[in-house]
Amino acid sequence: MEIHIVDHTGGARAARGLAIVIDVFRAFSLAAHAYARGVTAIVPVAAIEDARALKQAHPDWLLLGERHARPLPGFDGGNSPAHLERFELAGRMLIHTTHSGTQGLTAATGADEVLTGALVNAAAIVRYIRARTPRVVTLVRMGQEAVARCEEDDLCAELLAARLRGGSPDVGGLRERLRRAPSAAKFFDPACDWAPERDFELCTEVDVFDFVLRLDRNGMPPKLRRIDVPAGRMDADPCGPVADRTK
Repeated sequence: MEIHIVDHTGGARAARGLAIVIDVFRAFSLAAHAYARGVTAIVPVAAIEDARALKQAHPDWLLLGERHARPLPGFDGGNSPAHLERFELAGRMLIHTTHSGTQGLTAATGADEVLTGALVNAAAIVRYIRARTPRVVTLVRMGQEAVARCEEDDLCAELLAARLRGGSPDVGGLRERLRRAPSAAKFFDPACDWAPERDFELCTEVDVFDFVLRLDRNGMPPKLRRIDVPAGRMDADPCGPVADRTK
């Protein structure tokens, strides 16, 4: 298995094989928490105007998004997994546009298969990849606003790569290390009510969800789909009818 690590939207465009688009703070942590609370599907969108158009066509869908980490005017919510707890999510569809994560998902058109990447489901991602046995894996670190490296996405990529190579890196000090990262400062600033401290806690949980989120590009618009990858099933095809709850 070849493992390549690339960065930002350009890296997503160049991604080949099985691509994992990583956005820990906060897009794909939010997406995982949303699926854990019962959403039907998430539609990742690059452009704000496209997100608004989808909301106009589907008023019952929940519209979430941010630019420069701040919620967008007229949206139902921003990019905060903590603020998701205000909504009843079971059975709902979400539209999601962000400065980094969703840009990478929509740009990774050359990859055979695209997953979201986060710490909250890192172990499930590794199990899924091993079961799929791709020749090439591309880890895409989206970084700060898709233009600068950030510690949380770097650490997530390092963790996934190490585990895919058979290692068992210690994750015990990961949260405290990220607490000191420049990108985490907003979570501890009372003025940043759009990024509460609870977001930091929810985004830095490790291996709490036994599913991956795969971009389904067969329909329009493309949607993220939850695929369960329980521990102990690495020898099974995770895309089979038992594991894929959306089929």
